[in-house]
Amino acid sequence: MSQDHDLIALDSLLTEEERLLQKNVRSFVDFAIKPNIAGWYEKAVFPLEIVPEMAKLGLLGMHLKGYGCAGRSAVEYGLAGAELEAGDSGLRTFVSVQGSLAMSAIYKHGSEAQKLQWLPQMAAGEAIGCFGLTEPTAGSDPSSMKTFARRDGEDWILNGSKRWIGLASVAKVAVIWAQTEEGVRGFVVPTETAGFKATPIEPKLSMRASIQCDIELTDVRLPADAVLPDAKGLRGPFECLNEARYGIIWGAMGAARDAWQTAVDYSKERLQFDKPLAGYQLTQEKLVNMALEINKGFLLALHLGRLKDAGQLQPHQISVGKLNNCREAIEIARECRTILGGNGITLDYSPLRHANNLESVRTYEGTDEVHTLILGQKITGVPAFR
Repeated sequence: MSQDHDLIALDSLLTEEERLLQKNVRSFVDFAIKPNIAGWYEKAVFPLEIVPEMAKLGLLGMHLKGYGCAGRSAVEYGLAGAELEAGDSGLRTFVSVQGSLAMSAIYKHGSEAQKLQWLPQMAAGEAIGCFGLTEPTAGSDPSSMKTFARRDGEDWILNGSKRWIGLASVAKVAVIWAQTEEGVRGFVVPTETAGFKATPIEPKLSMRASIQCDIELTDVRLPADAVLPDAKGLRGPFECLNEARYGIIWGAMGAARDAWQTAVDYSKERLQFDKPLAGYQLTQEKLVNMALEINKGFLLALHLGRLKDAGQLQPHQISVGKLNNCREAIEIARECRTILGGNGITLDYSPLRHANNLESVRTYEGTDEVHTLILGQKITGVPAFR
């Protein structure tokens, strides 16, 4: 693939191993995703058949160590996320829900028995996981969740509902967060458990090649060892959300890069008034401005990835990346569509599909408003969430 966007030798900042991983994931996306994504998107199909292929590439829980996981660096995880989202946000989201949310929850907060039972299966793509935090009336404020787990002897009984839960209808295991008399706790719930019901949300105008669901929990009975022993309070789910937010910083720029490259290629071939669109000053200004933001976005992602690998990444820095890169990526995708004119509203070209997907990416794992307030509190010392 052309690297026309790289105006500042970004690749020179990567190690040989990082470039090899990037190349391998890009090849997978070019071969397995890009030729098929228009059809999957139009038919609203998540391609379960590519899950084993992703597992073979080591993409599932790839930043985790042991238990069959690849143990790759944060930068490598980010590079992979960018390449996957250049294919489609829905496919990168699958890797995020599986690895950064469901697997990370068990890895960070689970018992050794829970890790041994689930992580090898999930890394191999033999079990899909989901992460149940958001509720119909509790999105940006998870502290107001109504799902409740009560004790019944040694067991737990869960009742409540969740919404916008990725992969729930195809998952084998769900990590469900619920209020208890001891505060918020996490539970490992096999989805075959009586009382667990997941229903895909349809129809959607965004993220069509992925699955998001409503979950109903009706007297779901779990044994005492279903609880995540090391997750107490909202710190547990927030630590997982930060893993997912980090991946978005890279992924959004992958979508922007693909939209931009599509617009560049089209502008060179499309003739208007007897010369290619690329030969007009207005077109070149658009392409230059977008390229600058793509370069800055990847530089930001790489810097934050290096901090993460050094154990120095702070939560507010993740908000910087998530807010900036999502905001810029969606503007880039929309601007690319203008270069494609009317042809840009078809699924023959990627920019409007990316723009539609990025509406969801911009919203989940913290809206613009939430990340703005996180940064506002960091700058002023005054929380303004209420």
